[in-house]
Parts: sequence; structure tokens; C-alpha cells
Amino acid sequence: MAVFGYGRVSTKDQTSENQRIEIEKLHKLDCWFADHGVSGSTVALNRPEFGKLLQKIRDDETLIVSKLDRLGRSAVDVGSTLKMLEQRNIKVIVLQLGLLDMTSPVGKAMLTMLSAIAELEKDLLIERTKAGLERAKKEGKKLGRRPKLTCQHRSEVEHEYKLGKTITQIARHYQVSRATVMRVVNPLLAIQVEALNAIAAEQS
Repeated sequence: MAVFGYGRVSTKDQTSENQRIEIEKLHKLDCWFADHGVSGSTVALNRPEFGKLLQKIRDDETLIVSKLDRLGRSAVDVGSTLKMLEQRNIKVIVLQLGLLDMTSPVGKAMLTMLSAIAELEKDLLIERTKAGLERAKKEGKKLGRRPKLTCQHRSEVEHEYKLGKTITQIARHYQVSRATVMRVVNPLLAIQVEALNAIAAEQS
């Protein structure tokens, strides 16, 4: 039976080669598939190369990944993917977790435990973030994103627009969107454009 390897990297300038090398140190691969520029939040079944892998891999064969998050960052997504593979009797090995088959009863119990830990970590992170925000407020620190254009930049933008520069030229110069510039030089028009875009999005 063939052994398949799968890798994933979030950006196109990254390479999945290290994942492949890590797997091949312990297992001989018959086929290798990797998605590049695909976020872990993208459902596994919606990934181009993973979809091709599912079409080629046969029942009772083996799939190996270097880490669990290569299959997905969501416990729900990973769980549904493993369930689908289990129905085809495809063995799933995650190097990060040793030689444990994730579709086996022990593997499923491990996934449940890892999901619970991940959920706990997320809750703790939210609590720490809230505490940090409250502390910052008490200390009088300003919260929220910094404006894309400072007060000085806004004055410069208005001046350059009056001198005849186009919105596109100004946007390129300050490395902001045309909408950002438009909100400075013509707020009323910017609101109308945003409203029209919202209507168009609803109708599409």
C-alpha cells in the first residue's frame, strides 16, 4: 500500500520542503502533495493539492503529515477530515505525535484532549488580553489602531489635492487606499461610494 505525504505553508514564498524532508527521515513516501499560500484556517477539503491527494489516495493506504496543524487549525475541521479518512480506512500519522494513528480510538481520544487544551489556551489568552486592555485604560493609554494618516498627513493630502494631484497619485504616495484619501478630501462622496459598494455587495 502506498504512503502519501502532505505539507502546507501559509505564504507562496515559503517552502514545504522541510516538512517533506522531516517525514522522509522516518518514512519512504510514494507520493507528495503540498499546498502553498494556503492558510491553516482554510478548510482542508477546499485546498487544491489536498483535494488532489484525496482523489489519488486509495482506501487502506497511509497519509503522513509533520504536524497536526498542517491538516487544519480548527479542531472541528481536523476532526471532520480525520472522520472522512477513517471511513476509508486511511491511516493518518502525525510525526509531532509519534507513530500514533489519529483515526484509531486512542488517536481520536488524543485529538479530543488536544482540542480541549487549545480551547483552554484560547480562553486564557482572551482573559489576559482583557486584563491588559483594562490595565492600559487605567494607565491612560490610547487604545485602538493608529490612523493610517496622521493629522499632518491629512493636511498635506488636502493641500496636494487642491494643487491638482489625483486621488490615485496621493494614495500611492502615502501607501494607503483611494478610499482613505477620499475620506479626507471629499468625505461626503466617500460615504456615497461606500454605500453604493455595500448595496452592490448585497445584490451580488
